[in-house]
Amino acid sequence: KTNYPAVVVCAVVYWLLGGLWYGVLFAQRWMTLENITEGQAQGMNRVLPYVITFLLNVLIAYVLAQLCSWRNANTAGRGAAIGVLVWIGFVAPITYTTHMYELRPIELYALNEFYPLVGLCLMGAILGAWKKKPA
Repeated sequence: KTNYPAVVVCAVVYWLLGGLWYGVLFAQRWMTLENITEGQAQGMNRVLPYVITFLLNVLIAYVLAQLCSWRNANTAGRGAAIGVLVWIGFVAPITYTTHMYELRPIELYALNEFYPLVGLCLMGAILGAWKKKPA
């Protein structure tokens, strides 16, 4: 029942969203809030984190596809709603609990955690809308 091409497309979309989110839209603000210098950013491994991130995105998309299937989320709206519910019920509470104990700025929490909210919503919409062709 799993629509594997949709899972891969979702992983790519989420991966590209991350690049846009952290590389273009909020790069400087994120680095400032995380106390990361340009030198530190330039010194990181240039390949491995991106490969691992993509593989983890495949896992996220696969699990979300299972949830969409179980809940019969067969429209973009229903799929997006599943993504939002996953964020509200799991991602936000878990990461906010950690955030509170780390005593970090709320702006950093918003910047880091609205990315998965948008990503899960997009992936859910893709999974819901993409009709798998019968075999």
